[in-house]
Amino acid sequence: MAKHWADFQYEIYLNGLSGAVPRLPTDLTRLEELTEQRLGPGPVGYVAGSAGDGSTARANRAALERRRIVPRMLRDVHERDLAVEVLGRSLPAPLALAPVGVLSIMHPDAESAAARAAAAQGVPYILSSASSTPMEQVAEAMGDAERWFQLYWPKDPEVARSFLRRAKASGFTVLVVTLDTPLLAWRPRDLDQAYLPFLHGVGTANYFSDPAFQAALAKPVHEDPNAAVLHFVGMFADPAKTWPDLAFLRENWDGPIVLKGIQHPDDARLAADAGMDGVVVSNHGGRQVAGAIGAADALPLVAEAVGDRLTVLFDSGVRTGDDVFKALALGARAVLVGRPYVYGLGLDGQAGVEHVIRCLLAELDLTLALSGHATPTTVSRTDLTEDPV
Repeated sequence: MAKHWADFQYEIYLNGLSGAVPRLPTDLTRLEELTEQRLGPGPVGYVAGSAGDGSTARANRAALERRRIVPRMLRDVHERDLAVEVLGRSLPAPLALAPVGVLSIMHPDAESAAARAAAAQGVPYILSSASSTPMEQVAEAMGDAERWFQLYWPKDPEVARSFLRRAKASGFTVLVVTLDTPLLAWRPRDLDQAYLPFLHGVGTANYFSDPAFQAALAKPVHEDPNAAVLHFVGMFADPAKTWPDLAFLRENWDGPIVLKGIQHPDDARLAADAGMDGVVVSNHGGRQVAGAIGAADALPLVAEAVGDRLTVLFDSGVRTGDDVFKALALGARAVLVGRPYVYGLGLDGQAGVEHVIRCLLAELDLTLALSGHATPTTVSRTDLTEDPV
């Protein structure tokens, strides 16, 4: 029988009989404020901050909030199943943890804790290239659970090849290539604190442990860490990459390839023409281009353009179960959640991440049922209306 994620609420109420209440809020929109109170301004600003004055992050929320669910009645929602098939994989729910780098700034257990939480709940964990923990160690923490690898596509093709080989050997099944970060955006919260963890060798674990990266250094990383950091900064991203370069990825990765950061339907079509398997409609949570389109406003146009050719995923601005419902209605097959689980990690380690996953999916389960759906696959544009702008 399918798991009823909504049962989490009864577990909470039953625990209340012995006086226990959840350690973290069940309204996940409150986590950011709690994190701001408990963690230092550098780490919090790095996670919560956005490009420019934050207008794109606000647009992400506005694009989701402007769309309202229209519930339907007297439909049999007694037995529900949130399972979906994504990129040939059976997932227990239409959710994955988005790639977020340098998690050691939030909690000492870092990516391993987030990965264990995802594994425990059965949702895919997407590991960032810029993690604080080498990919092999994260893979070990997950056992045989579903894991995907996010590539920041470096200038050095040998490092790219090496990363892909290591990821494949470590059991990562899907490659998620982030395209929207060929340069770091103007991020005032980080700039005002002069805070960039990479310059301290944090978030560089995959690079510093990589044989191809090490081969380009005059001395081993531990003998001259500053030189290693400078080499990393010089080759981390490549603004010269263009669409024909995708052939390199296809030659060096034999699983599904998903392009993250797509916001224009023509780019989605180019991805399909290039033989990619999916796209993530995303503006990096508003962290890259200030003044950009809200991701949920971009989603229906991309889904319309390539939904029959590619798997369309979504992130940017997701905070609640009803946000996930809306993204599914707008054409996403599944949704990636980022900042909320990172706040959960910062506040309560692995348990905090599991709390976020379970709250999100309990709320999604209830939202589906109360809107007249027993499965995410029946949700469509007709379930939404739009507030006038």
